[in-house]
Amino acid sequence: MKETTAGGALVRTPGSLYRDVSQKNSDGKRSARERLQEQRQQEESRAKRKRTLIAGVVVVAVLGAGAGIAALVAGSTSGKDNKRKASGPVIAPQGAVGKDALAIPVGDQAAKATLVVYEDFRCPGCGQFENGFRDTIHDLQDKRQLKAEYHLVALIDKNLHGTGSVNAANAAACAQDAGKFLAYHDELYKNQPPETDDAYGKKARLLELAGKVDGLKTPAFEKCVNEGTHDSWVQKSQDNFTTSGLRGTPTVILNGKSLYDDPTKPLTPEKFRQMVAEAQK
Repeated sequence: MKETTAGGALVRTPGSLYRDVSQKNSDGKRSARERLQEQRQQEESRAKRKRTLIAGVVVVAVLGAGAGIAALVAGSTSGKDNKRKASGPVIAPQGAVGKDALAIPVGDQAAKATLVVYEDFRCPGCGQFENGFRDTIHDLQDKRQLKAEYHLVALIDKNLHGTGSVNAANAAACAQDAGKFLAYHDELYKNQPPETDDAYGKKARLLELAGKVDGLKTPAFEKCVNEGTHDSWVQKSQDNFTTSGLRGTPTVILNGKSLYDDPTKPLTPEKFRQMVAEAQK
């Protein structure tokens, strides 16, 4: 049947009508598919925005942790007590010096130049300083021109949570009891994990690294590490750091002068040697 007109109106034959209805049904199916596709695209878009937002928050957190230590420290002194409280008596390691016996001495105490270091074994800046200046410091100590006092703090535990700072500091204090502080101190920095990796929270890892220091891994040392003998001493050192006005780690002071006050004049091993040499005059 063919289409004809009657009184100016279009008359469709049954075949034509069938084809017309079929076309409408086809259009309806396509429309449903299109709506379903649009809904799926919207859901995927929302999920993508959510993933992007989460990723952005993570990146900001990591960058803040790595590059904004001073800001984190400032936040930690706001009066909110979120510190990890150590229990038990404050037991200083053997030979500790200074007020409240909070510093571990290294080198000839008659040396004219005194290096004071506040550091955290989870702190990447501390690792950069120790790994970059280790040979220079050791050489000057061997020549009896420089002595050092190490203050061990738990700043990263305080700000990023975890126990690696406290556990590593306690283990270093245990090494001091055994007369092996400097060698073990250096091993901790040579094997320092990323700041956000609380690897030193595992005491088994600290004992493993002790095996790299001749004569350190004894039953007495293992007991000291596992029982956290000096945990309260580390906490007291952290409390002292918090109230001292110092703003971040590492804090490095030579004969009363901070070596990181002027970022436009970076410290180098050569400059450090010159400063120690000046102290000998």
